[in-house]
Amino acid sequence: MLMRKRVAPGVVREGSPARRLRPPGSMRLIAVAAILLAAVVLAACGSSSSSSSSSSASTPASSSSAAASGTPIKTFTITSIQAQDVPTYPNIKETAIAYEKWVNAKGGIKGHPLQITVCDDRGEPTQATKCAREGVENGAVAGVGSFSFFGANIVPVLERAKTAWFGICCAQSAPELSSKISFPTGSQPAYGAAAIAKAYEEGCKHVNAVIVEGAQGVFEEPMKNAAKAYGQKIGKFINLPTTVKDYSPQVAEALSGGADCVAVIFGESLFKAWMPAWAQSGTKARMYGAQGNLDEVGIKGYESAANGSIIAGVYPDLASAPWKEMREALAAAKVNPAYDYDALGSLGDWNGYVAFTKIVEGMTGPINHTTFLEAANKTEKLETYGQVPTLNFTKEWTEGLKGDNRLFQRSSAFSKIENGKVVPDGEHLYNGTKLILGTGKLEEEA
Repeated sequence: MLMRKRVAPGVVREGSPARRLRPPGSMRLIAVAAILLAAVVLAACGSSSSSSSSSSASTPASSSSAAASGTPIKTFTITSIQAQDVPTYPNIKETAIAYEKWVNAKGGIKGHPLQITVCDDRGEPTQATKCAREGVENGAVAGVGSFSFFGANIVPVLERAKTAWFGICCAQSAPELSSKISFPTGSQPAYGAAAIAKAYEEGCKHVNAVIVEGAQGVFEEPMKNAAKAYGQKIGKFINLPTTVKDYSPQVAEALSGGADCVAVIFGESLFKAWMPAWAQSGTKARMYGAQGNLDEVGIKGYESAANGSIIAGVYPDLASAPWKEMREALAAAKVNPAYDYDALGSLGDWNGYVAFTKIVEGMTGPINHTTFLEAANKTEKLETYGQVPTLNFTKEWTEGLKGDNRLFQRSSAFSKIENGKVVPDGEHLYNGTKLILGTGKLEEEA
């Protein structure tokens, strides 16, 4: 069994299914509607000016609230909203809009209205660079709560400007995991290792792994080490291209060698192409995927083939206590219920802004990109109400994987597919520090 330590009530913990995992996304469709209807609607100040990304790459989330006074605190969030070659995350944009309205309705941050600009990188590295430059030129205090496939293009711009890349869910480029201006609050790639550990804990004998092209460098080593910690070796790693419409060959390879379990690390949109081939194979093998990727949207129409699948995540489930205010804010903002908000991108975006707000509230003197970067680097005990474990940005992970020194937290949680629905699989967060290195198994967060 997973090595456990008793979790005391109220202890801040990371990702889990109270729930979590993925490189990013979502509130499940049915769950969204139910949560939005049931949530207490807050009075929102300011009008939304979330114009279509097709007409403008940068979209101010909303105007400043009259309840807040003083100079606006400007931030920017970057993600792919309209793109051809990469998954898109409009749920991140919707969450940023909701957070801005929510915090401004409460008087802003230290009396200052928060002003978020959401920039669509359009799935293009040059556009991601442009988004970062625009954020700097517009006087942003930091880039917050973002997810982009082009962190390697964004971080150098922010380094030169001494501006923080803060509160990202899913660091997957080398600069995001090593730069002094990068402050991930999520635990990617820890959940990949956690998925492997969970598979062996549940009795899997032969595990293969499928990883979307371009992400192997982030996930393979931690996953190999996780297998090693259990005295096992992953059968094979399969590269999943993003432009193929029929994944039958990849499914056949994933099931080769008598695989009884398959770790599947790729996005929600790719599951829509993966599931027909998976179902047609007639396999009884179990999938182990990522939060907000292996979800109700991705398996729609093939629920029975996905039944029993396990989801590894970074954050507790959206329905759990740490996200009460997020649920209320989403309802108040009347976000698009077609998107999944119980996913890495949206949960990470909210958590990033909560963490940003906590640091700013503790600052004295002027609030700008320089002073915020200094304050973030001095933060030793950052609590975010149980959304992730307590974070210490003054201590890098120098004893960890080479190049991952900015992976400040390394916890995971689990969910599962049950009768076509995503439900929590336990309520514990697990620390994967030793697992990622291959020196020990998952341990329950103390």
